[in-house]
Amino acid sequence: MQLLPNEEHSAARRYLVSGAVWLCVAVLGGLFSAIQLFSPDTLRNIAVLEFGRVRPAHTNLALFAFVGMMSLGSALYIVPVMLRTRLYGERLANLSMWVYNLAMLGVAVSLPLGYTQGREYAELIYPVKALLLLALVLLLYVLLMTVLNRKENLLYVSVWYVVGAVLWTAAFYPPGNVMWRPATGALTGTVDAIWLWFYGHNIFGLFLTPLAIAIAYYIMPRVANAPLYSHTLSLIGFWTLLAFYTHIGTHHLIQAPVPTWLKTISIIDSIGMLIPVFTVLVNLWLTTKDSLGNFTRSVPGKFVFAGSIWYLVTCIQGPIQALPSVQRYTHFNNWVIGHAHIAVLGFSGMIALGGLWYVLPLVTGRRVYSMHLANLQFWLVSVGLLGFFVVLTIAGLTQGAAWISGETIYRALPLIAPYMGLRLASGVLIIIGAYIGLYNVVMTLVRGEPLQA
Repeated sequence: MQLLPNEEHSAARRYLVSGAVWLCVAVLGGLFSAIQLFSPDTLRNIAVLEFGRVRPAHTNLALFAFVGMMSLGSALYIVPVMLRTRLYGERLANLSMWVYNLAMLGVAVSLPLGYTQGREYAELIYPVKALLLLALVLLLYVLLMTVLNRKENLLYVSVWYVVGAVLWTAAFYPPGNVMWRPATGALTGTVDAIWLWFYGHNIFGLFLTPLAIAIAYYIMPRVANAPLYSHTLSLIGFWTLLAFYTHIGTHHLIQAPVPTWLKTISIIDSIGMLIPVFTVLVNLWLTTKDSLGNFTRSVPGKFVFAGSIWYLVTCIQGPIQALPSVQRYTHFNNWVIGHAHIAVLGFSGMIALGGLWYVLPLVTGRRVYSMHLANLQFWLVSVGLLGFFVVLTIAGLTQGAAWISGETIYRALPLIAPYMGLRLASGVLIIIGAYIGLYNVVMTLVRGEPLQA
C-alpha cells in the first residue's frame, strides 16, 4: 500500500475509513464517561479512565475525528465530481489525511494521560493543535486549486459549503486556540471565556454544519431523483449562516459577567439562526416532497433525511435555550449535554454516516458489503440517540427545577441517578451501531462485490 498514492479518490476513501475507525474509539470514551456518571466508583483510581480525562478525549474525537474526517471524506469526492475534474494534488490530500490522523492519535493519547490546555473543545496540547491546523491548511490548498482548475463553470452549493468549512476553520482555529501563546493556549480572565466560546461554537457552526449541509445538498436530490428546488435559496442559506453564526458563542455566558451588549447580540443572532436553518430545510424538503418513498428504500437517504430532522430540532432548541429566562432552568445541567449530542451525532453525525454509505462504493468500486447491516446501524444509532435526547432533557429539567427551588447540587444528584442508567443503556446501542458500521466498512473493502461503472 502506498502512503501517498495518486489514485483518484484515494484520499476520500481513506478519510471515510478513518472516520469509521475513530467513531469506534470516540464511543469508548463516551462509554467510560457514562459508566462513571452512573456508578462513580467503578473506574476509580484508573487515572487514564477518569471522567475528567476521557470526556474531553471523547468530545474532541467525536467532533474532529469521527464527524470531521468522515464528512471530509465525502467532501473530497463531491467537490471534484461537481467540478468535473480530478482532485488537485491527490498525494497532497493523502498527506493531509496522515497528518490529520496523527493529530487524532495525539488526542487519543495525550488527553487520557492528563496533558491538556483545559479549554473546552480546545484542550489539545500545542503540537497536536499544530498538526490539525497543518492538515486543514493542506486540505484548503487542495480544494482551492481544484476549484481554480475546474471544468464546470457553475459552483454548485455543496462546493461553496465544503470550501467555506475548511477556509473558515483554518482561519478561526489559530486565534480561537490562542496559538501565539503555546504554553497555555489561553488569554486571561473573562476575555478568555468570550474568546473561547467564539471559537467553541464556531467548531459546530462553521466546520461541522457546512460539511453536513454540503453532503445533504449532494445526496438528497440524487436519492429523490430531482433537481435542487432553488439554487438561490441555497446561497441565501450559505451567507446567512456565516452572518449569524459567528456572533452567537456568548449565549453560553449569559450567566457570566460579560458585557450586556455582547450578550444581547448573541441572543439576537441565535434567534436569527432560524433564517439559514429554515432556508436550508425548506430547500431540501421541497426537493424531496414528491419522492419520500425513495428515502425509505435508501439507507444513505435515511441517514441524511434523519439528520435534516435533527437539524430542525437542534436549531429550534438552540435559539430557545439562548433566552435568559430559559437558561435559568437549562444551563449548566444535562439539558445542554442532550443538545450537544443531537447537534453532533444527530445532525452532522447522521449525515456523515449517510455520506459514508453513499460515497464509499463510489470511491472503492465495490458495493456495500451489507445494506442490512447499514440499516441496522441506522436504527441502533437512531433509537440510542432518541433515548439520549429524551433522558438527558428530562434529567436537565429536573436539575434546573431543583436548583431554582433552592436545592443544593448534591441533593439533586439522587433525582437524576436513574436517568444516568438510562443514558448508559442508550449509549450502548450507539456503540453497537458504531462497531457494526466499522465491520461493514472493512468487509466492503475486502469482500464487497465489484461495482459496475
